[in-house]
Amino acid sequence: MKSTTLTAFKRERAGKGAARAVRDQGLIPGVIYGDKQPPVLFSIDPRQLLTQMARPGFWTHQFEIDVDGEKTLTMCQDIQVHPVSDRPIHVDFLRINAESTVEVDVPVKFVNEERSPGLKRGGVLNVVRHEVEVVCKADAVPEVLVADLTGLDVGDSLHISAIALPAGVKPTIERDFTVATIVAPSGLKSEEAAAEGEEDKA
Repeated sequence: MKSTTLTAFKRERAGKGAARAVRDQGLIPGVIYGDKQPPVLFSIDPRQLLTQMARPGFWTHQFEIDVDGEKTLTMCQDIQVHPVSDRPIHVDFLRINAESTVEVDVPVKFVNEERSPGLKRGGVLNVVRHEVEVVCKADAVPEVLVADLTGLDVGDSLHISAIALPAGVKPTIERDFTVATIVAPSGLKSEEAAAEGEEDKA
């Protein structure tokens, strides 16, 4: 998996006061932690972070954080946002290497909607899980999980077992949970109810 380089600046002090001082400079405070190494405090230009957050697969992507010339391979673990503006106010990155195991939410991409009899009949795709949490090696995180809707009719469910996962990638939930269902729209439900009513009268 390719990584994206982000340029940051080392900061010496932790705490709310220090973080507030960083934000007053127009920067976002952050920390790199993990891999049994000391944490690295840094500040980063928010424009870099916002650009990456707007791209698909942000949470499954690897970032090389360049803190004053010292580069560290990471994945983003958490972003705290302002309660009113929703602007990032703090960011956490997890230090990783080839042997690191991570738990990460991977988005689900639905394909072949035109091959679903249920959707052709006017059924509606009810997405139960837009993302699935998986555990795998850090260098093997899939950008998306592809869910094939081919052959699904109204009333059918698509379970995690129907999605082909890359080698070494496993859901954190062990049971065969539902990812999506095909449900009947209200109009179709009314037609079916009316048809059943006529059958009962007959």
